[in-house]
Amino acid sequence: MQFPRLPDWAIYGAVAAVLLAVSLGRRENADAPPAPPAPNVEDGPLLGPITPFDTAVTVDAGQAPFKPASGTAFSIAGRGRWVTARHVVEGCRRPALVVGAGRAVAADVRLAPRADVALLITDGGPAALPVAVGDPLRKGQRAFHPGFPQGRPGEVTSRLLGRETLKVSGRGAREEPVLAWAEVGRTDGLEGTLSGLSGAPALDSQGRVVGVTIAEAPRRGRIYTTAPETFGPAIRGEQTLAEAARGPAVTTEDYGQVANALRRDLRVAQVVCLGA
Repeated sequence: MQFPRLPDWAIYGAVAAVLLAVSLGRRENADAPPAPPAPNVEDGPLLGPITPFDTAVTVDAGQAPFKPASGTAFSIAGRGRWVTARHVVEGCRRPALVVGAGRAVAADVRLAPRADVALLITDGGPAALPVAVGDPLRKGQRAFHPGFPQGRPGEVTSRLLGRETLKVSGRGAREEPVLAWAEVGRTDGLEGTLSGLSGAPALDSQGRVVGVTIAEAPRRGRIYTTAPETFGPAIRGEQTLAEAARGPAVTTEDYGQVANALRRDLRVAQVVCLGA
């Protein structure tokens, strides 16, 4: 039996196809992987470093002498280390942490030299809130501020806008790099000033402290916290690696309940001055 003879063009075509397949199989594959998905609202652009061109905001502290006030503090070490805003206790001879109805525990004070941060020292304390000042921050990320606005339990949630420079005139005049946050929610029924929230932790969605609440601009709807570059050095060496572990997850649906639990466990407590 004799097979039909294939035309020359079919033979040449088959040979060319084989050569092409061999050539493609040996070609280096240096394709890039698929592009990552676009960042969502929670994962905006990374926050840049401090620059001389950061927007400045001025706060007038006045020239009047210190008057006893109240604020918020939070535990960063179970051996009795707490953080609050420096202006809450600066000038106070007898600061104390409220631990129950009519009961308070006296605290020693160590003021940070370059930040609105004060370390309160007591004999023992509750479990620490983990501090995360080395992780990158992203614009648009959310923070939760549990504390004692207007001297009563309450909390606020906010979103990160960027960096600013806080200029304080009058008593305690200084300049300090800060983070600016837009207030987007608060305790139902809480109206007006957030005075008393100073010193509250700014928690990320993993329950870690990324800053200390130090000021507000009510007309602009903004809250200001310490920047990592000043907050970190102020508490360096105070928290162990175990205490810096992940905290309780926080969402917009449950941040009120989480805040209540933190206050109940005294991980977030009210600071008062018993005498100027």
